[in-house]
Formats: sequence, C-alpha cells, structure tokens
Amino acid sequence: MTVIGDAAWRKRERARKLKEGIWQAGLLFTVALLIGYFVLNVSTNLQARSIHSGFDFLLERAGIEIGETLIDFSSTDTFFKAFVVGLLNTIKVSVISIISATVIGVLIGLMRLSSHPLLRMLGTAHVEFYRNIPLLVQLLLIYMLITELLPMSTEALQFGQWALLSKAGLQVSIPIHNGVAILSGLAVFVVSFLLFKVRFQKKYTDLVSNILSGIISFLFSFFTWILFGIFSGWSHPEIQGFAIEGGTSLSPEFLSLWIGLTLFTSASIAEIVRAGVLAVPQRQWSASYALGMSSLETISYVIFPQALRLAIPPLSSQYMNLTKNSSLAVIVGYPDLVSIGNSTINLNGQALEVIVITMVVYLFLNLVISVLMNLLNARVTRGTRQ
Repeated sequence: MTVIGDAAWRKRERARKLKEGIWQAGLLFTVALLIGYFVLNVSTNLQARSIHSGFDFLLERAGIEIGETLIDFSSTDTFFKAFVVGLLNTIKVSVISIISATVIGVLIGLMRLSSHPLLRMLGTAHVEFYRNIPLLVQLLLIYMLITELLPMSTEALQFGQWALLSKAGLQVSIPIHNGVAILSGLAVFVVSFLLFKVRFQKKYTDLVSNILSGIISFLFSFFTWILFGIFSGWSHPEIQGFAIEGGTSLSPEFLSLWIGLTLFTSASIAEIVRAGVLAVPQRQWSASYALGMSSLETISYVIFPQALRLAIPPLSSQYMNLTKNSSLAVIVGYPDLVSIGNSTINLNGQALEVIVITMVVYLFLNLVISVLMNLLNARVTRGTRQ
C-alpha cells in the first residue's frame, strides 16, 4: 500500500468510526430519554393516586417471620435484611442444585453413550421423563410425595443414628462445632488442591489436573470434616416427643426444590454431555489408539477436552436457567427471594419496587455465572483459536 493510499485508508477509517460513534451516542441518548420519560410518568401517576413510592421501605420493620434462614432473622429486622435472607436462600439452593445436577447429568450422559443396552435405556428414560414434564408439575409432585407419603416425625425413617427422614424433612448428624469443621474442611480443600495441581500438572493437561485435584481435594476436606466430628463429638438427630432434636435439618420445601431442580436440569446436561462427546470425530479415537494410547488416556487427553470445549457454552445457559427456575420455590413454600418479595408486596403494596429489586438481583446472579463460565471457557479453549 502506498503512502497516499495508506493516508486515504486511515482517513476513511476515522470517518467511519466517527459516524459509528455519533450513531451510538444518539441511540444511547434516545434510550436515556425513553427511560427518563417512563420513570417520570410512573412517578407522576403514583403521586396522583397518593401511592407511596421509593425504596425507603427497605429500612422499615419487616414484621414477617422466615422459617428457614442462613443468618439470624426476626420480625423486628428490616425489609432489607429479609431480602438478604431470601437472596442467601436462593444462592444456597442454586449452588447445591448446580453441583448435583452436573454430577448426575454427566453420569446420565455417559450412560446414554454406553454400549450396554440396560444402561443406555435407563439413561434415555431419565432424560425423556424429566425433560418433557414441566418443572412446576415435578415440584408439586415431589412436594406431595414428601409431605403425604413419608411418616410423621414420631415415626421417622431411621438410617442408624446418622439421619432421620419424615414429613418434617431430612435431619442429619453434624459435628458439634460444625462451623469450625466446615472452615477446616475449606482450608484443607484449598491447600490440597494447590499441592495436587502441582503434582498432576507434570503428568496431565491443565484441564485433567484441575478436575483430579478438585475431586481428591473434596474427598480430603470431607474426610477432615468427618475426623473433626469424631474427635469433637457428633450432634445426632433424636426423636423427642413430637419433635426431632439435634443434628441439622433440611426442610421438605428445600428438599422438594433441590430434587426438582437437580433432576430437571440433569436431563438437559446429560444431552449436552452426550452431544459434546459425539461431536468429537471418530478418527480422533482411531488416531489415539494408533499412537498406542489406552482408553483412559484417550478420553483424558483427546476426547474429554474437545467435548468440554463444545459443552461449556450450553452448560452456562443451563446453570443460568436453573438459577432463574429457583424462583418457583414460591410454589412449595421455600423462602427464596421471590417468596420474600411477595410477602413484602402484601404488607406495603410497593409492587414496582419489589419487582425491580428481584429483577436486578437475578440479573446480577446470572451475570456472575456468565462471567465465571466465560472465564472457564476461555481457559479451556486457550490455544485452539487462530
């Protein structure tokens, strides 16, 4: 390209970028005007009808009781703290369901790829059953099975001294100082993960070493939690009169939501895993065997990394869908963010503000999931783009 031609090209590029900038600025200004008009119109109509608006109610006394909380809460606390409790409950059920749905989904996906007809049939039945029935119906069915078919707490199903299952939910044993035990387990997980990652990186790829390190570290942390209970003592659930004392309890509402989200989402994850593996060309298997690699080495080094590159983007959507579907907790009475919001609307009538808060929170949660999965996707696909 000549000097004159290069100068002309740069001039055209500057003109193009200036034109694009003007159009973008105009579009943003128009959107801002529309939003401002909408807010002003809503505010004017609310004032004309003497309807109180604003977010000052968040600092007012809530006056509601929440049956299941991760932090201390009473009716004298503010609406803001009530929303924090609902947010924590939403995060709790979403994170646990994402983990369990991923584990079950991977297993079911591998079952569908199995050459054994019984395993393949069971995997297909799982996918077709849970994928084709609305989640709302599944939640109602699971909740009914727990609250109608299980015995009363006085006749709870006993699993030794470690767990009790009844209409009141699932009560399990925990170490007496459970908070310290959990913190100790987390510390062991972090340390062991770093140590095993350094060791496995010498033999495996980054992806395989991270997975192996995570599995082994989880087992080490769980073993630490068990040891802590052995040395400090256990709090076992016991039937005392009409109640169950000791241990920790998983309410029937939480169990229903957890099981429903896990089974429903695992069906889609299973199909993602199956599609990812089948998308890897058959010649990759043949080439690996021709190089003398074993089946385990072929899956670890060749098949699984390629399948994961294809599976992570749709997995991100499934994780975000699961988080949004947790809002159906209101159907079974689990006090999540939406349930707390409904109670707040019934008390003060500020529906618009509550809906805005709920939308912003779910948007934030899903953006966090999106960012984390994009980082994982970038790490997995590193070196594959030209």
